Amino acid sequence: ASPTESLSAQLNTTTSMFHWGKWKKRMGANSSSKRPVFDEKEDVNFDHFQILRAIGKGSFGKVCIVQKRDTEKMYAMKYMNKQQCIERDEVRNVFRELEILQEIEHVFLVNLWYSFQDEEDMFMVVDLLLGGDLRYHLQQNVQFSEDAVRLYLCEMTLALDYLQSQHIIHRDVKPDNILLDEQGHAHLTDFNIATIIKDGERATALAGTKPYMAPEIFQSFVSGGTGYAFEVDWWSLGVTVFEVLRGWRPYDIHASNSVESLIQLFSTVSVQYSPTWPKDLVSLLRKLLTVNPEHRFSSLSDMQTAPYLSDVNWDAVYEKKMEAGFVPNKGRLHCDPTFELEEMILESRPLHKKKKRLAKNRSRDNSKDSQSENDYLQECLEVVQQEFMIFNREKGSVDQEDQIC
Repeated sequence: ASPTESLSAQLNTTTSMFHWGKWKKRMGANSSSKRPVFDEKEDVNFDHFQILRAIGKGSFGKVCIVQKRDTEKMYAMKYMNKQQCIERDEVRNVFRELEILQEIEHVFLVNLWYSFQDEEDMFMVVDLLLGGDLRYHLQQNVQFSEDAVRLYLCEMTLALDYLQSQHIIHRDVKPDNILLDEQGHAHLTDFNIATIIKDGERATALAGTKPYMAPEIFQSFVSGGTGYAFEVDWWSLGVTVFEVLRGWRPYDIHASNSVESLIQLFSTVSVQYSPTWPKDLVSLLRKLLTVNPEHRFSSLSDMQTAPYLSDVNWDAVYEKKMEAGFVPNKGRLHCDPTFELEEMILESRPLHKKKKRLAKNRSRDNSKDSQSENDYLQECLEVVQQEFMIFNREKGSVDQEDQIC
């Protein structure tokens, strides 16, 4: 085995042995005597957090576990490099996600607590959910019971109904974006391609992950059509529930499939449901996977009419009083250990060395006026610096001096 493979195996073993509860207590015990006090008037910033370990990454950034130094509360912190976001034309998506997250809060969402920035990165500090996402558990060959998936269905129904009340289309509902807490309850995350529509507006962009995207998104892209609305998230929920129960998706769709071929597929291929599933479950999934959005179930009131959910106590679901059918093992972190390995070995600008790096950069900038900087990039960085919205949910405040277009 190569040194990298050996280290990966060692890290994997360490992670599987890692007892999160005991470790959290030890962290608290070690830090309580030195708990710092920050000026309440001061904006929350990077120095207010202790970086603990990397747990994930996506197209828009990386995620690590952090502990707020003064309160000792644990969070997940997503950070996005400004220069990379500019080069990939992703700044607008980051700003839109921030704009949405600052306005919403729900028991079955991953909620934003703080947003701030420094010279290098933009940061979002959100709820920490240690149970892993549904994709991770599928890859670990977890066989989800029907009762477990039924609860996820109910919890995501409440989440989507809330988002709809806030005029938000998520556009990326899939197992990867449904995180479990330590009790096994589901939370929807990742709003970086979400959009807001109001007063009968329709979305038209080709956005989402192809295997989970509703037919009308592709149709709108090809024909111009009338666009699409909230119904697309309920189609994605249907695909997700089918996949988590069955182990594969109702349609064999991949990123390489052309839009035109997918439109034809939806009109010619019929979904094959498991003969072992209850008829009421199949009936509900048919309602979610209805190609015509006008006939698709797409609200809490629709779902409440389904015989499969007729006995659900929705208040108990909302209050998390329903026992989860699958509870993640509390003795380990449910994420790929190579995220931490990459941060340790491959990352050119590791987060734990940020303070020294920024100090060195400031010293260099003060000593000489660097002409080698790309003027356009510098201009873009200054715009990001000015327009970024600082947020602190505890204060209930948003810095809105510069409005996002």
